[in-house]
Amino acid sequence: MASEQKSRHTEGWPEEAREAAQLVIDKYGEPDEITDSQLTWHRPGPWKRMIASRAFYQHDFPAPHNDSVESVIDYRVPAEKFSALAAFDGSVIVERTVGEVSARCHDEEANFLALNLMHDIVTGAKSVEQARDYYAKEFADYRRKKPTPYMEKLHFALPEQDTADPDTRILSDEDLERAKQEGERRG
Repeated sequence: MASEQKSRHTEGWPEEAREAAQLVIDKYGEPDEITDSQLTWHRPGPWKRMIASRAFYQHDFPAPHNDSVESVIDYRVPAEKFSALAAFDGSVIVERTVGEVSARCHDEEANFLALNLMHDIVTGAKSVEQARDYYAKEFADYRRKKPTPYMEKLHFALPEQDTADPDTRILSDEDLERAKQEGERRG
């Protein structure tokens, strides 16, 4: 699927975003959905979807780079782990209701790294500080051309059950009906 030519879908995109999107195109081929601002692939490799965006974001952890490629998986994160994940990496995004977690970075390898460490934090295998230190080590090792196992693939099995978390209802039908009636009386 590798292609040496630049995609017409990213013409006019900033170079930072165009380069990152081209890496995904070269690996997974043409996107399934195309808009002026993003390209989306459904079920490429291990991912639920990948999104390459025209928009890119400056990210200084662990060293300055740009984030514009997002890799999404089905994964349920317990609510009590949200703060730890936010402290770990601002480019790890948890969607509780949908039951998804994604990482947004420059390339798929960095997204593997972030999501493997996300899993380590959720399962208690690493603290936030240990995960950040490991991220920095593997990020540097990649440039040293040393082994980077967390950047090669996901090191955990993706769940087979539904990961959505619709939360807990606290208003009954009666509560809603009373509120509606009070609102009608106030007119």
